Amino acid sequence: MTDVAVSQTNVTDSYEAGVFLSQELKEKLNQKIPDALILFTSPRYDYKILLKAINDTCHPKILVGCSSAGEFSSSTPQISTACAMALCSDDMLFSSTIGKGLRADMVGVAKELVAAFKGPHTTGYAYRSAMVMTDALAGYADNLIEQITVLTAGAYQLFGGGAGDDAKFQRTHVFHGTEAYPDAAIALEILSNKPIGIGVHHGWEPASQLMRVTESDGSKLISLNAAAAVDAFQEYAESTGQTFNKEDPLPFFLSNVLGIQTGNNYRLRVPLSLNEDGSINCAADISVGSMICIMKATELSAAKAAEIATKSALAQSNSHKPKAALFFDCVATRLRTGQDFGLELTALQDTLLPAQFVGCNTYEQIARAEGQFGGFHNCTAVVSIIPD
Repeated sequence: MTDVAVSQTNVTDSYEAGVFLSQELKEKLNQKIPDALILFTSPRYDYKILLKAINDTCHPKILVGCSSAGEFSSSTPQISTACAMALCSDDMLFSSTIGKGLRADMVGVAKELVAAFKGPHTTGYAYRSAMVMTDALAGYADNLIEQITVLTAGAYQLFGGGAGDDAKFQRTHVFHGTEAYPDAAIALEILSNKPIGIGVHHGWEPASQLMRVTESDGSKLISLNAAAAVDAFQEYAESTGQTFNKEDPLPFFLSNVLGIQTGNNYRLRVPLSLNEDGSINCAADISVGSMICIMKATELSAAKAAEIATKSALAQSNSHKPKAALFFDCVATRLRTGQDFGLELTALQDTLLPAQFVGCNTYEQIARAEGQFGGFHNCTAVVSIIPD
């Protein structure tokens, strides 16, 4: 049996916010001590004070989470809040670990996370999953997920995302116990005998011709079809009657993201800023030789993506009823859709009912199902369903 409680607060004082969350979670759990507590919070809070207040009041066995760029636990999105999910279960086994120093040693971080997993040494659990949260601004998230997949021989489902900081893109943190760490990643391992469904969908579709990446440097897109990357965006803006302002390109970028062709699908990358030489800084790496195009979407397609992702996760649950869900979506989606982002959360809630959910806007999304090595996304809805 699994008990789940969800709470959210906009109380501004960090200590009081922590106490509020803890007391509400304890009340909903009938004073049980959580086996695991997951926290997402705006950088408006003092993390150490907030985490200590939760730890001292709620006494969770495991406390993990991250800073975020928008938090939600109902059909109405909110920013500058804190939200949490607490779990008590005799059907699941939880463990957590942290790896520090992503910039200097990404492979070392992956090894540190995997070394603490109990699954390879524990019998009696049929399914292995892990929530992974990482400092998005430290980079290497795509490679980190690939390394974890290789080190676990693909035996783990992975879900989660990159920590945020209310779209300031300056400093992000992951939480482990009562400490908040930049340049690090955390993993919450979940061993279970019921499958944890993971659904992923982005709702974008191709809007331009395919172009070849002829030069790139990590997340910096330098040239497409041997011309400056910016040229493709200017030409596309002119052909579609849109305004592309080089001095303030982000509004255009958020509505016209890039899609990397992967078979019959596209993996999204968000352009963030323009350099003087015409190169474009993206939210994640784009490899030379990739075929990419400019993508389009609507507010309704974002809501449909959440619905499809949720139904996909439910289909993996082997007829077990959903108890709760964790939901991650890109901050770019919220910035692009504004208040209409609530439509996405409503679609999620309507598909999940009567199950609860909690989640946040991230700078990247992680979703890797069994047998799939790629697991890093932008502008994508990721739903993880915890069975009853």
